[in-house]
Amino acid sequence: MNPVDKQSLSKISKLEKDFPHFEEIMPRHKNAVENDEDFYIDPETGLTVFTALYLFNRGYCCGSGCRHCPYMNI
Repeated sequence: MNPVDKQSLSKISKLEKDFPHFEEIMPRHKNAVENDEDFYIDPETGLTVFTALYLFNRGYCCGSGCRHCPYMNI
């Protein structure tokens, strides 16, 4: 089994760069992926957001349109 490429997973996002708080969201996501965390807290809503690492390890796309889904063609 190949090791997970955390650097690539940390960059996955379906958000546009002009999305509110984008510059705060992506470092939170990257930090969570690098620390093997399943989620981070969205800075605007306070809601839990799954990381691409968690979604990748789950093994499939659930079709919910997750922000960092590694299975969707963005």
